[in-house]
Amino acid sequence: MSKILIVAEHQGGKLNAATAKCVHCASQISGAEIHIAVFASDPAAVAADAARLAGVSKVITVANPQHANPMAACIAPQLAELAQGYSHVFGPSTTFGKDLMPRVAALLDAPQASDIMAVESATRFRRPIYAGNAIITVEVTPGTQLVATVRTASFDAAQTSTSAAAIEGASPSATLPQHTRFVSVSAARSDRPDLQTAKKVVSGGRALASADNFKILYQLADRMGAAVGASRAAVDAGYAPNDMQVGQTGKIIAPELYMAFGISGAIQHLTGIKDARTIVAINKDPEAPIFEVADYGLVGDLFHVVPELEKLIASNG
Repeated sequence: MSKILIVAEHQGGKLNAATAKCVHCASQISGAEIHIAVFASDPAAVAADAARLAGVSKVITVANPQHANPMAACIAPQLAELAQGYSHVFGPSTTFGKDLMPRVAALLDAPQASDIMAVESATRFRRPIYAGNAIITVEVTPGTQLVATVRTASFDAAQTSTSAAAIEGASPSATLPQHTRFVSVSAARSDRPDLQTAKKVVSGGRALASADNFKILYQLADRMGAAVGASRAAVDAGYAPNDMQVGQTGKIIAPELYMAFGISGAIQHLTGIKDARTIVAINKDPEAPIFEVADYGLVGDLFHVVPELEKLIASNG
């Protein structure tokens, strides 16, 4: 039987949806026993949320003031210690997971499979390569402990159960590094949905031409209750902050609706949106590559199209 330990990602006392998607991935391994590890200064609220995820049989909490602001360098040695006896150690393929899981793999001297997008068995998984242009199957020798990151865009979140799993406290003896400490965090604040979990995303490219022009997308997104994204070209040009970047070197998302305004569709960008349910592209160039993957396309000037869309949304309540 496979015994799987998943590290919880959380912020502000709330469990990130990426954790529930890791649980869904793990549940596709036949006979899996799934545990979640929560590292926090006060893990109670996050642990309670994790315990209600369907398929989870135990939640392990590690309370430490140093985990008030989760840092991979501090979590890794403790997670590696807790991972003894587990066949798999999973984390989300987010900024958090990509920073943490390679450290854990190194400490465990275990192989890592990155960006798992499908499970074939306890030892066989599929993952994308070449910016998503090809899918490979990776396999480990039975009995080998595996560390992995889960491509959250490829899995739905695990459902919430009516019964809660057991919650146990743990006190790993691993020595925490002294050379790494939290100083401060600078992050954009927004009332809009989180880009990686939003059901609707409005995204802009270099064609917007300035940061001021990006405001028209913010207005449209607010009308729609959508998150706002950007292409790398727009971020590099300074039109949008880098936490809005969607693509291979940005965020991989899977909204129900993705609207791309003035984005040509470089392969690196398409990698980040390939799991979107419906893609709508608006671009002046009828030859733009994004039209090849779009479910709906409109050849037109975004500066004319966006105001018209706002009017239509407003007229329909």
